[in-house]
Order: sequence, then structure tokens, then C-alpha cells
Amino acid sequence: MRADAFRQQANVEVKLQQHRTIKVGDATLECTLRGSGVPVLLLANAGCSTGYFDHLASVLVAGGFQTISIDMRGVGGSRGSLDGATLHDLAGDVAGVIKAIGCGPVHLVGHAFGNRIARCLAVDQPLLVRSVTLLAAGGLIAPPTGPIGTHFRDATQAKMNGSDCVTVLGARWLSPASDPKILAHVECWPAVFIAHLATSRNVPLEHWWSAGTAPLLVIQGLDDEAAPPGNGHALREQLGGRVRVIDLPRAGHFLLLEQPEAVTHAIAEFVGAGAVVR
Repeated sequence: MRADAFRQQANVEVKLQQHRTIKVGDATLECTLRGSGVPVLLLANAGCSTGYFDHLASVLVAGGFQTISIDMRGVGGSRGSLDGATLHDLAGDVAGVIKAIGCGPVHLVGHAFGNRIARCLAVDQPLLVRSVTLLAAGGLIAPPTGPIGTHFRDATQAKMNGSDCVTVLGARWLSPASDPKILAHVECWPAVFIAHLATSRNVPLEHWWSAGTAPLLVIQGLDDEAAPPGNGHALREQLGGRVRVIDLPRAGHFLLLEQPEAVTHAIAEFVGAGAVVR
């Protein structure tokens, strides 16, 4: 019976999954929609597609939510100039998708650079946002060993697997306790990674750091070198009870794949409770 129930649930998810290409201004964005219910929008790391959110999306859909995953400009089939684009432009792209689908306000989940886009959107257009979950939140406290994009400048391939980004390029994405093989299904475009990071270069921290007034859940790996966990603690100190922080041992920058059960449980509980911070 359990196997039959699982197959039935999988069939339901397939039927409720749709891929859409949405045009927002001069950008064309590929999106994956799953399920129905209160919307949770998923934003990936710089230069990465959203496929590594699949497990989280399945858990949320099974819990009665709709998930919307957006590949940002330059990733996969998504198109749009990044020359001179800013973080506000990328946040505007996400806002355009929300309006085109007609699903707002949404819970936002942003991983790594994706949480900068989420926070910027929450500041720029707060009426579109129910809550913000930050996975690997950086921005204030810099990595101890220099800019995280340094190794990517040596990449020559148009597309790489996440595990190769770690073993070949030396990306600081994992805890020493984690096996790089867990990143095998992460798709990354190194040139786009650099271009995405550049969009926040001339945008002041105060334009996005606070995520407006939305309830905030910060989940961070204690072994994260790219986004040191002091960033989440600083958010909590500055913004008080609006912020809940969860520290995960044996997890680095890709904590969603390093500690999947802990991360998915925390997010499902947060959005399922209406994102009310206790």
C-alpha cells in the first residue's frame, strides 16, 4: 500500500507540474510550477538552475502548497541581458513572474545569491511577499578567504556540474563532512555566476539586507565559508523578533543538499504556520 500511495502521489505531482516561459520586460524566464495552494517561490544560487530544489518542492506540494521555481537570466533557457543589470532588475523579474501568474503574495525561499534577490524584492515590492526564507545568507560579513567568485573566473566550460565546481574549480560550497557527489545534479553556468554576482556590486547593502518587513527564517550551515553564519546572527541582532535563525552543524553553502531533511522540515513548518515568527 505504501508503494501504491507513493506512486499515486508521484503521478499527481507530475499532472500538477507545468513548465512556463514568461516574458518580463526584456527578459524571458523559464519557470516550473507544481501543485496548488499558497505559493512558495524558489530562487537558486547565482548561475544555477533550480533543479536542486526538487525534493523541497515535492515536500511542499505534498503539504498543500504551490511551488514556483524560476531560472534567472542566463540560466538554462532563460534569457535577458545582464550587462549593466542590477539586483533591483532581477528582483523586478521575479515580481513580473508573480504578477503574470497572478499568485501573489508569496513565500520566498532564496538560496545563497537567490536570497539577495528575495530580500531585494521584499524591500522593493513588499505587498508581493508573505515571508522570506534565507538559505546561506551572506552580505554583511565577507568570506574569510576572499570573494567567492574568484575560482569561477578560471572556468572555460559553458556549463558545469556542481560537483565539478567544487573539485575542479575549488568552489567553497560544502562542509568538509560532505561528499561533493551530492552536487552532481546541480547545473551551474560559471560565466552567469559571475554576472549575477556583479548585479549587486553597486547596490548598497541597505537596499536589500533587511528584506523589508517580512517575517524571516534564516537557515545556515555552521561550516559555510562563502556565507559565514555570523550574517544570520547579525540579522537577528539588528531586526529582533522578526528573525528566526537555525544553525546546522556539518553543513556548508549548499546546506539544502547537505542536510535536506532538516532544511525541508524547517521551511515546511515555517510557511505552514503562516510564517509567524515566535
